[in-house]
Amino acid sequence: MNAWLTRHLQTLVGSLGRLSKQSLATGFTMVVIGLALALPACLQLLVSNAQQATGGWNRSFSISVYLQPGTSLQQARQLTERVRLRKDVAEVTLVSAEQALRELRRDSGFDGAFHLLEENPLPHALTVRPTDRQASPAGMKALADGLRALPTVQTVELDAAWVDRLNSILDAARRGILLAAGLLALGVVGIIGNTIRLDIQNRREEIEVTKLVGGSDAFVRRPFLYGGVWYGLGGAVFAWGLCAMVVATLAQPIARIAGLYGSGFRLAGLGWQASLILLIGGVSLGWLGSYIAATRTLALLALESREC
Repeated sequence: MNAWLTRHLQTLVGSLGRLSKQSLATGFTMVVIGLALALPACLQLLVSNAQQATGGWNRSFSISVYLQPGTSLQQARQLTERVRLRKDVAEVTLVSAEQALRELRRDSGFDGAFHLLEENPLPHALTVRPTDRQASPAGMKALADGLRALPTVQTVELDAAWVDRLNSILDAARRGILLAAGLLALGVVGIIGNTIRLDIQNRREEIEVTKLVGGSDAFVRRPFLYGGVWYGLGGAVFAWGLCAMVVATLAQPIARIAGLYGSGFRLAGLGWQASLILLIGGVSLGWLGSYIAATRTLALLALESREC
């Protein structure tokens, strides 16, 4: 077991040393791989941050409940206590007709005109904020339907359609990112496979000598597999750096914009889970591309040798 690990470790280090001798070509290949990996990673960052921001909007969303004309203040207070006892309600505030009229006079600038009114035309109203669990569009709609069924309730206003539309757009964007990631992953496999194929062609004589002295296909293929792993790992690290640079560049302007709207939203970067997925994905694609290319190219070389 120790000898097996030692051979693989030697091959791993040796393949890295061979790539470092061609640092310029290796660097360009890793940059191309990194760009292909960075695109879906940055798009996923965009969607996850947008989802986080809309999650905050959902939690701050409220429902306006207007009571029927002629409802007494005592009835409004009793209804307020009844709504407050609901498990899907986090907070409920009663806005009496008198309070609403005072606020309208103060904010409208037509205080003198309101003295001409013989009676208060405004109804009592409730402002209902749902719990975090109920803050989804479907939960808000269910809560609104429950409030409409209460006595003395005339109108329930729920403007959550835009939240539902935005969540649908984010879901479609997430599916598009998965599709783009799959296509770019095929591109990464092709880039690494073509690079490994050229490397095998350049070392054809060395491979033929190794095969003559009894080297197996697995032994010959091993350094190319580790070469593909290094390509994938280098590309993943470059992609992670690009994502970090994008977040660092946009964090302050986005925080400033969020502050103008009274939000404490901050742009989040790749977490440790997403970073680990990116690195493992890069290594896996590198290994897959090199394995396909090495296996196919070695088989073609063996066929050509038999024909000769």
